[in-house]
Amino acid sequence: MVMAVALASPPLPLPPSPIKFALSSRRSCRCTSTLSQGDPISSPPTTSTTYRPAVILPGLGNNTNDYQKLALVLKNYGVPTVIAKVSRIDWLRNAAGLLDSNYWRGTLRPRPVLDWYLKRIEEAVNDAKELAQGSTLSLIGHSAGGWLARLYLQEFGISDVSLLLTLGTPHLAPPKGISGVIDQTRGLLDYVEKHCAKAVYTPELRYVCIAGRYIQGARLLGSSDGNSSAAIVEIDQPVGEMTAIGASEPASTTLQARFIGQGYKQVCGQADVWGDGVVPEMSAHLEGALNITLDGVYHSPVGSDDGTRPWYGSPAIVEQWIHHLLN
Repeated sequence: MVMAVALASPPLPLPPSPIKFALSSRRSCRCTSTLSQGDPISSPPTTSTTYRPAVILPGLGNNTNDYQKLALVLKNYGVPTVIAKVSRIDWLRNAAGLLDSNYWRGTLRPRPVLDWYLKRIEEAVNDAKELAQGSTLSLIGHSAGGWLARLYLQEFGISDVSLLLTLGTPHLAPPKGISGVIDQTRGLLDYVEKHCAKAVYTPELRYVCIAGRYIQGARLLGSSDGNSSAAIVEIDQPVGEMTAIGASEPASTTLQARFIGQGYKQVCGQADVWGDGVVPEMSAHLEGALNITLDGVYHSPVGSDDGTRPWYGSPAIVEQWIHHLLN
């Protein structure tokens, strides 16, 4: 099946260290936050202020219902929300790509294979525009929904959108020529990388890409390079610089870590890297965007737990990125 990426891994223990992150830009803006494993997760403040609407775009294999709780959290912040209407069985439509010779050559193009998803985005955007009262919209793309949002902006235009916020999105095409690595998108991410507009962070349109560091993968054979588990990670970007502080302890080289590592390798070409359990940190960032890494954050709403295994849409995690929707 096209884009046959694992949706969730077996439950993992939450790293014992607190969640901490620091964000610094070239304007020397700095903010920090912590969440310890035993801390209570507070509900977001209910507000009467209404901000620009947001459209949530489900990730591969997810459905609309998976994001109902996130929509409620956003509503409590004053953000009206529309979730694109997607069912799990809808993803079987991608199998139409098997009939395209480009699939087997690894040069598959998004259209017409993904026209069904682009149509769902368009419908959700139109619904959100009715709530907007003349304002622009925010797009929130989870996992594959993030790069599909980029494709939508390229195909349908950006005039109604002022923010694209992606959560654990594999933006980058897997590297070529690495043994054991197969592009599971069969060229779709190559197309997005080559034909979609580059990420920007401007007053008119802002790209914010959020990655999670939940578990470090391990190589299938041999031990991981100890240097890859450094506690401080710096990512140099044109707009800003993210430093993850107090990162989780390196994952022991368990069968689980090796299994997760093989998933990471299919996405970025490396196994012994950090990621959210499905998407490597390095793949979830884009040059030109405001790139953020959150420690201790799991990939999917499926299999997550707001208290011990939070995902990007858990209330305490949303609190870390909600300000981008309120600007």
